[in-house]
Amino acid sequence: MKILIFILIVSFDQLTKFFVNQYISENSAYKIITFLDLVNIKNKGISFGIFSGILSYWLLSILIGIIIIIISFWYFKTDNNYEKWSLIFIISGAIGNLIDRMINHSVTDFLYLNYGKYYWPAFNVADIAISLGIFVLIIGTYMGFKYKVKAKNE
Repeated sequence: MKILIFILIVSFDQLTKFFVNQYISENSAYKIITFLDLVNIKNKGISFGIFSGILSYWLLSILIGIIIIIISFWYFKTDNNYEKWSLIFIISGAIGNLIDRMINHSVTDFLYLNYGKYYWPAFNVADIAISLGIFVLIIGTYMGFKYKVKAKNE
């Protein structure tokens, strides 16, 4: 089941980026609803554009590849089911963005949340998968720690 989720996330991420690149001009925006725009922004850095213009795409690609390998080892080493699920989401998203970076030398971000003068930097399907995986990992770790402390005190 996890391999199917992996394939679906990477495929959906690549498909959405393909359509955005085909049908939306770079740096343009289309209002979908009051707080959501569809955009085509090229992120040459990592999260929120960090290191954009500082590190080359190939150096970022190598660093991200190393991180994916480390997280993959963690995935195969753990017996914890919530860790496996969270890590498969993180790995899927990271690979989706790595593919984009390797092909286009940048990552296509296309979902842009905003309200008035407030906004969240544009993101994509891979970013959602990574964020969801990290969220599940944090909550699962907290719940596991809480359970261990409670069991120890009883």
